[in-house]
Amino acid sequence: MIPRRLILAGAVALGAAATFVAFQPSPVAAREAVVYKNPQCGCCKGWATYLQRNGYKVTVIDVDNMEDLKRRLQVPDSLHSCHTAKIDGYVVEGHVPVEAIDKLLTKRPSFTGIASPGMPSGSPGMDGPKEDNVVKAFGPGGIRVFGIY
Repeated sequence: MIPRRLILAGAVALGAAATFVAFQPSPVAAREAVVYKNPQCGCCKGWATYLQRNGYKVTVIDVDNMEDLKRRLQVPDSLHSCHTAKIDGYVVEGHVPVEAIDKLLTKRPSFTGIASPGMPSGSPGMDGPKEDNVVKAFGPGGIRVFGIY
């Protein structure tokens, strides 16, 4: 016969474990991206495909006035690129590599988002020889380098 205390201790441990698992963030939710782009942009499609190949569920929305969208999402003018994405509450501007996005979603800093300004050669979705892709973080605290990829 199993002592009542042992059964009670097991039930408490099982309940604590279930609570811990229930409150873990869902990796699926953090892997969804909504990409806003100009209808004629080909490299934007390339970046969306790159995200899909790296496990993201991507929804692409064509937008005629990207400047208004970037302004609403508080992307600084100096960081503009050709497309803008929303990923798990963050803004991701331009040809940002998955490594930078994963770092952002893991660390969860208090930024508005990250950006790869311009259209760096060889970056995800862009042809040409690979250049350093300087990804910058932006938000109420200003702009700073987030990483070089």
